[in-house]
Amino acid sequence: MASPTETTAPVTVTQILDEAELMQALAIREVVFIEEQHVPEGIERDAEDANAYHVIAHQSGHAIGTGRLVMLAQPPSGEEGPWGQVGRMAVLQAHRKARVGSLLLTSLEQEARRRGVKGIMLHAQLYALEFYKKHGYSEMGTVFLEGGIDHLEMRKRF
Repeated sequence: MASPTETTAPVTVTQILDEAELMQALAIREVVFIEEQHVPEGIERDAEDANAYHVIAHQSGHAIGTGRLVMLAQPPSGEEGPWGQVGRMAVLQAHRKARVGSLLLTSLEQEARRRGVKGIMLHAQLYALEFYKKHGYSEMGTVFLEGGIDHLEMRKRF
């Protein structure tokens, strides 16, 4: 349980700039995806990590969340121009419901805009649909399995 000072301490989101921070982000992803959600490690870790723009959230000196932006080689079906994909959004359980996910997503969207993308696509777990809808994302297509978990593609145009 977080102490009262930890829950009110500001959360900062920054770009991951070194291997130590990337290892912290991968550790958060391991806890959330591999341990909590039982996603196979071979699916959670992929070649995109090497080229992605990663962010990390800190509170009171502790890494508590992460996410990444990957530039897509081609736009999603029916779209034009450069597009990005947000993924691997993960927040440690004790820090959920504290707007950490919103801060991570906003930071990734800002980077996508800096890169001149026309929009962002993501694969949302079904429990997170309302979170993404509140941030302007729309549902696309039908539910599909990814890592043994139901997902739905969502998009947001800029």
